[in-house]
Amino acid sequence: MTPLSHFDAKGQAHMVDVGGKSVTDRVAVAEGWVLMTPATLALAAGGAAKGDVLGTARLAGIMAAKRTADLIPLCHPLPLSKVAIELIPDAARGGVRIEATVATSGRTGVEMEALTAVSVAALTVYDMLKAAEKSMRIEGIRLLRKEGGKSGTFEAAP
Repeated sequence: MTPLSHFDAKGQAHMVDVGGKSVTDRVAVAEGWVLMTPATLALAAGGAAKGDVLGTARLAGIMAAKRTADLIPLCHPLPLSKVAIELIPDAARGGVRIEATVATSGRTGVEMEALTAVSVAALTVYDMLKAAEKSMRIEGIRLLRKEGGKSGTFEAAP
């Protein structure tokens, strides 16, 4: 079993020392869903009383990626070179699919930034539409792909 990198020999949490790692280009892609009724999805896609739901969620996701180190205690603050968020209404699935792509050139990956971006974008969709439907579900937040670093490329199973 691989030891967890955020714990020392005594089991105490610590920030991983990345000083000896090489600077490489790193990319992470994450996804998640906000599932809802067709009527609520129509509000999300067409604009709601609070305004542009998907555009606001996109901005919230970008802001969250940039603030990940402030939210997750052991994350390194990173200079991000790219944060792209797609919010795609999907009537067949009954919700909005959120995908975040985050990139940097650095000594540690951006998986947490991509996952944080998706999570906050999903929460923003929920917040903006909760007056119409409180039973929406946020599901399936996961890492799809990561590239760069010592461990190389990871691709999630479909």
